[in-house]
Amino acid sequence: MKPQAEMPVAVPRSPDWQLPPGACDAHIHMVAAPGEFDLWNGRVEDPAPGLDFEGWIALYERHMQALGLDRVVIVHSILYGSDNAVTRAAVARLGRHRARGIGLVTDAATDAELDALAESGLCGVRLNYVHGGVLSWDGVTAMADRLKARGLHVQMLMNAHKHMAELEEGVRAMPVDVVYDHTGWPDVAAGPDEAGFKRLCALLANGKAWVKLSGLYRLARAPYEATDALVAALVDANPERCLWGSDWPHLMLADAGMPNAGDLLNAFLRVVTDEATRRRILVDNPARLYGF
Repeated sequence: MKPQAEMPVAVPRSPDWQLPPGACDAHIHMVAAPGEFDLWNGRVEDPAPGLDFEGWIALYERHMQALGLDRVVIVHSILYGSDNAVTRAAVARLGRHRARGIGLVTDAATDAELDALAESGLCGVRLNYVHGGVLSWDGVTAMADRLKARGLHVQMLMNAHKHMAELEEGVRAMPVDVVYDHTGWPDVAAGPDEAGFKRLCALLANGKAWVKLSGLYRLARAPYEATDALVAALVDANPERCLWGSDWPHLMLADAGMPNAGDLLNAFLRVVTDEATRRRILVDNPARLYGF
């Protein structure tokens, strides 16, 4: 029997600043009750019990309302492997006017599988360079032209201080957008002058990559001030290539504590004080990348 995930905060704190219309949570996951959608045998945990699919949708809509969000990008969770049914269903349920998705495929993904993603409102595929999974960097590089033909991009989790040097050349050559999760998952103690993190900033500055200012609770303890300099460096590098996401419902916490998404949003607002830049990151950038 797998361990069970924790339930997220029922209603997050409201942020210290009213978000503009069209604000987007660019990184969440959707789960459901056991038996509603097929879970992957290789998963490390099961979703938190007690809610069915409609219950999770309602819980997330309360999250959106409390934070002042109008749009969302649902990133398929490895808990479901490469069966994207729950993510496709969530995009359909929330509506294409406010929801998009990121899917998960294997290295052997067929044209039909990629077509199905694009047709259902999914805008890209994700790989995990930290923990592995079902899609590799070599695999996504090999399918890059097929992704481009369907308007799909690449999203990946990596550690900037461990992986950026080996990835940089390939990212620069990639014919589609590359989006990094969780602030590049850097070495917080090394700070923004760490070599790999500086490579990430350079990719942003040159318009060769995007970064999600997400996952701060996986890097530091609330109120996440230890990450301020890193977030500031990414925004300074290129505010037109930054996105914000809550990472709700905060799966696979490992040694991180369950966050309050209002605190995560306030951490972003603490660093990014210019209202025009806030709007660019929360509204304009996700609208451009995800086609809202």
